[in-house]
Amino acid sequence: MTAQDCAALIVAAGRGERFGGDVPKQYRHLAGRPILRHTVEAFLGHEAVGRVCVVIDPAHRALCDAALAGLPVGAPVDGGSDRQESVRLGLETLAAEPPARVLIQDGVRPLTDAATIARVCAALDRGPAAIAAIPVADTLKRAADGVSLGTVDRTGLWRAQTPQGFDFQAILTAHRGAGATATDDAAVAERAGLPVQLVPGHVDNLKVTTEEDLRRAERLLAAGQADIRVGNGYDVHRFGAGNHVMLCGVAVPHSHGLQGHSDADVGLHALTDAVLGALGDGDIGRHFPPGDPRWRDADSGRFLRHAADLVAVRNGRIGHVDVTLICERPRIGSHRAAMVARVAELLGPAGDAATVSVKATTTEGLGFIGRGEGIAAQATATIRLPSTPTTAPISDSR
Repeated sequence: MTAQDCAALIVAAGRGERFGGDVPKQYRHLAGRPILRHTVEAFLGHEAVGRVCVVIDPAHRALCDAALAGLPVGAPVDGGSDRQESVRLGLETLAAEPPARVLIQDGVRPLTDAATIARVCAALDRGPAAIAAIPVADTLKRAADGVSLGTVDRTGLWRAQTPQGFDFQAILTAHRGAGATATDDAAVAERAGLPVQLVPGHVDNLKVTTEEDLRRAERLLAAGQADIRVGNGYDVHRFGAGNHVMLCGVAVPHSHGLQGHSDADVGLHALTDAVLGALGDGDIGRHFPPGDPRWRDADSGRFLRHAADLVAVRNGRIGHVDVTLICERPRIGSHRAAMVARVAELLGPAGDAATVSVKATTTEGLGFIGRGEGIAAQATATIRLPSTPTTAPISDSR
């Protein structure tokens, strides 16, 4: 069974009314990126998954497009009036080119780990349905009006998670014939007579339902991205003919231009080197050789976006970037806000204005900068990369 035989169906059509706020919870930011993007990336990056399909509320199309920008997923599928209908509509879309298997995932489970996905996939070698789950560890009480009516025997009780994996044709048939609304797809499968295996899930594979869930996910993600890297970059360009200089992606009017093989943006060049340095992935010249004619007069924003994409490919995130422009002229202050906004845009989902600092200084008339011969920039970038998980999956060891 190859990855092309397995599709992931990410269900994100809910309106998040219990969560509250102006933005549905799947589009709220977790560590600088939308929750839905975290979820989708977990499956896009898994070797067992060949394609990913996302089901959304059609009213949220613009939010979805922004959240998943740049990811190799097709157009989202319009969901229905409830989760069960949304899943069926997603399955019907996949049926145009049916996979052998499908993994159905809550869009607001952003911390699903690769090992859990692999366990569900492996279980499908033994049967038509398998779900991630963890055994109930707490004592359970049945209550009314806040008063305990007794203790519930927890023996054999498990908490279901996602992903939930199925033989594609079997779960499609089950959904087509489903009656009353079920709370998950395993219940739909059970009603259709499919045996459902339970495989160990993970205690961190939480579903974001409340603000506290989001705060917990932030803490868990920060703990899992404990490999903090810092990189530095420096660049300098001399003045030449022209009527403006490019600085941090903004055209600043000036009596001269800057000489360079690309657009000579010293700020973005220094920052690109800083990000690449934090990754330990060479420098800007290695990725974009100055002798290559493709980069003549190129927009330096392409260089920074490339470096940010390399961070994203490694499931990292950019914690903060700081650029210092060193020049006597032109004056930078009135352009600073535009520079911050442009750098944040270039960093994409990995960064926002709160993670970007741009400032300027002079050399008090000293050196080549003081003589007005050119501009220099130095930059620092701090990134977080995933470290090896220290927590273990849950198994039924009682």
